Amino acid sequence: MCGIAGIFEKNLEKNEAIRGMVEKLIHRGPDEDGFFVDDMVGLGMRRLSIIDLSTGKQPIFSQNEKLLIFFNGEIYNYKELRDELVEKGKIFKTHSDTETILAMYEEYGESMLPRLRGMFAFCIYNLETKKVFIARDFFGIKPLYYWKKDNKILAFSSEIKSFLDIPDFKKEVNHDAVVNFLAFQYNPLEETFFKHVYKLPPGHCMSLDLATNETKIEKYWEFKFKQEDLKEKETIREIKKTMEDSVAHHMIADVPVGSFLSGGVDSSIIATLMQKIRGKKKIKTFTVGFSSLTEGVESKQTSDFLQTDHTEITIGPDEYFNALSNAAYHFDEPVGDPSAIGLYFLAREARKHVKVVLSGEGADELFGGYNIYNAPFAYNRLKWLPKSFINLFLKIPFEYFGKNYLRRVKERLEDWYIGNASIFKKFEIKKLWKSEVKLHSLHPLYQKISGLSDSTQMQYIDIHTWLVGDILAKADKMTMAHSLELRVPFLDMEVAKLAETLPDNLKWKGGVTKYALREAFRNIIPESTRNRKKLGFPTPVRNWITEDKVQNILQNDYIKKHFNIKEIEKLIDEHIHKKADNSRKIYIFLMLGLWYDAFFK
Repeated sequence: MCGIAGIFEKNLEKNEAIRGMVEKLIHRGPDEDGFFVDDMVGLGMRRLSIIDLSTGKQPIFSQNEKLLIFFNGEIYNYKELRDELVEKGKIFKTHSDTETILAMYEEYGESMLPRLRGMFAFCIYNLETKKVFIARDFFGIKPLYYWKKDNKILAFSSEIKSFLDIPDFKKEVNHDAVVNFLAFQYNPLEETFFKHVYKLPPGHCMSLDLATNETKIEKYWEFKFKQEDLKEKETIREIKKTMEDSVAHHMIADVPVGSFLSGGVDSSIIATLMQKIRGKKKIKTFTVGFSSLTEGVESKQTSDFLQTDHTEITIGPDEYFNALSNAAYHFDEPVGDPSAIGLYFLAREARKHVKVVLSGEGADELFGGYNIYNAPFAYNRLKWLPKSFINLFLKIPFEYFGKNYLRRVKERLEDWYIGNASIFKKFEIKKLWKSEVKLHSLHPLYQKISGLSDSTQMQYIDIHTWLVGDILAKADKMTMAHSLELRVPFLDMEVAKLAETLPDNLKWKGGVTKYALREAFRNIIPESTRNRKKLGFPTPVRNWITEDKVQNILQNDYIKKHFNIKEIEKLIDEHIHKKADNSRKIYIFLMLGLWYDAFFK
């Protein structure tokens, strides 16, 4: 696990520039660094040593020394791939997964990408042809940003902050990203919060010809539902078998490996399978809780059941808010998810004991775990109601139980579902934002899935937006802030292949979410855990946001210039005087202000 960076700008002293870029990534790899510089490129990395501690130093060169690689991530099937290549006559100098990727590329070219089982962002440089090949993993577990100027890609990095000290880089806020942040609670655009800085999308690769400045970005993989008519018992057995195999592969490391453990079913499955693999040797598990919430109590039930070596920490409001500025810096672009700070503290504690943790991200998206996926089963029962009748009840001027269901009966899914988090509606943003409001459209995604059920469409939207923009972004940034590698067995390619085929009746049954996944671990994890409803990762920000905590919002230079302050004051006043729960909306502005201060003041 590393942080990687590169610069291609011709009129620049590359040695000094790449060293400055890599220095900003030291938290991602405190163990060692590595560099390569010639007249065309400056490439570098910071390494967190996990596999092949002694000979895995980067860059690694091909046997003929025509190619080199810088790599961030882990390839869990590298031993199988290595054995295949040895049979073909390849000779290896190291025991690392990094060299295996390079040899696969040398043998198969870009077509090798779908065969990599893992998380990755890597750069391969051909010293003879002066061509660069960059790829990002299937789901976007590992980040990869690039800076473009005058339609030329001049640099890339694992984090945006690497670009900020490049002499020609102009730091400028992307207002479109800010507006979309208000709606989605993360930035759904390819262009980041910094103008001219972009994200390489998940499942994409990039080819650069440095001699001609020709650039090509292509999609090499996409998650697509291929639902089949599956037999329940056989599928449940296959889920269990596939998850056992995934966890075993994700435990491959030459350093200590632990597990995050919440009170939910996903992390409990991971910890249970890890403990089964370890046998009598206890695995280390970690939980974070917040004052007044019970997350720690529920996770302790599982840790006691499994007899793990368990560590639990509890965070109070002062500690939480004091960490926000540092978290905003590590995020690069703001994420308005309050649970991210819980991960920040959890990673800090876990790093004292282990170098790698496994976690349950991705299970809800792939197996249908969010409670909102059940909503269509309810409102579809009301499709028979006459529209005149629905409109009559929708005109009632106050909110009441079931009003949202009535709205959704007459609306298309595309008109209201933008993902798991929807903070401000467009009409609210128009009141807040002083300029034109342009929201990102999910119409191209919805066009691809019109034949699927509403619940599966929601799942697809989350996999292609929310998962990478919120879930994986906070997981990567908050753990790497503390030099901790996080692995996600539910987002393994073999698991994904199985999840693509699941029909609706094996995901949702009788109001139960993740039905087949839960059934696969019946009598294996505690029944109270297996039956527990999806709770997310709750934080008590509703009660913690007080008047003194929000003064920075109203004083922030960017917010004062671009927003209607009176509307924000109204949100705060309603919340402070308990007229409405505006905590999530206020938190959005809190993180926006802290991000601006971290990078622009």
